[in-house]
Amino acid sequence: MRPHVLASCAVSLDGFLDDASPQRRILSGPADLDRVDEERAAVDAILVGAGTVRSDDPRLLVRAPERRAARVARGLPASPLRVVLTTGRIAEGARVLSGEADTITLAGTPEEVLDALGCRGVVRLMVEGGATVLREFLTAGLVDELQLVLAPQLVGDGPRFTGGGRPPHLVETGPIGGDVLSRYRFGEADDRHLAEACLLAEHCPPSATAFSVGCVVVAEDGTVLGTGWSRRDHPLDHAEEGVLRALGHDPRLRRATLYSSLEPCGERGSRPDPCAALIARAGIPRVVHAWREPPDFVTAPSGSEQLEAVGIEVVHLPRWEPLAKRCAARS
Repeated sequence: MRPHVLASCAVSLDGFLDDASPQRRILSGPADLDRVDEERAAVDAILVGAGTVRSDDPRLLVRAPERRAARVARGLPASPLRVVLTTGRIAEGARVLSGEADTITLAGTPEEVLDALGCRGVVRLMVEGGATVLREFLTAGLVDELQLVLAPQLVGDGPRFTGGGRPPHLVETGPIGGDVLSRYRFGEADDRHLAEACLLAEHCPPSATAFSVGCVVVAEDGTVLGTGWSRRDHPLDHAEEGVLRALGHDPRLRRATLYSSLEPCGERGSRPDPCAALIARAGIPRVVHAWREPPDFVTAPSGSEQLEAVGIEVVHLPRWEPLAKRCAARS
């Protein structure tokens, strides 16, 4: 199973990743640098090209002590695996070879690299550049999410941000310090929205006895009607329950699709109605989920069987199950 790929970069107003001088030009402000550190803490591996190692000499580590400690508490290394794309050797003394995290080198096409990392158990990969690496992964259609930061600077000359492949779909945009962050997703609608639901599970307050689940509800025209996660508003809330409560009797639900990182429950002890009943009552005609509810928690009929019994289309996309489980484990 190939990893979920997040590409992250900052560009100037005129589209450059850096200037033409020998010294690295940092485009991101402090708020965005902290955001990047948070994203690093959430992934299994960080990938750059050999050119970035030669020109920038990055460490590619999680910087914030509290984020490093949180990873260790979950049984992970303090910083993710560092991956350098090269057919040669990394120069001795390069900071990416420091003993603070493991480092490997890989060569090959983007597809071959992702296959190799998937075999190593990498579920979430962050691609940080440089320009050639970003272009190759984008053009190959292998990027699932792009986080593009626009910095209020004019550079004039240097490596440009370019790409190709699948068209991007804007998820959100807004200021981050003095910069502007835009998040894009790629692929078919079901894949885009289900991946987003999986990632929302990371926001769940921790619980030793309940699943961490993310949920997205999308109208027929592609408008996102609502998003949520388990225990967002109340310690007993399921993700679907909270989103549907907030949407009330919105008539667009009658043609909407509900995306959930976990199969909607068919029974529960903490509330009178399981999520399958709530979805049916809301009139939602279609449900897409990544991860089947484990059989230890289900007695017949399952949530999917209950939904299908009343005519609701249920789609299971198991290729997103590793991401759903990975994000649930982080909450």
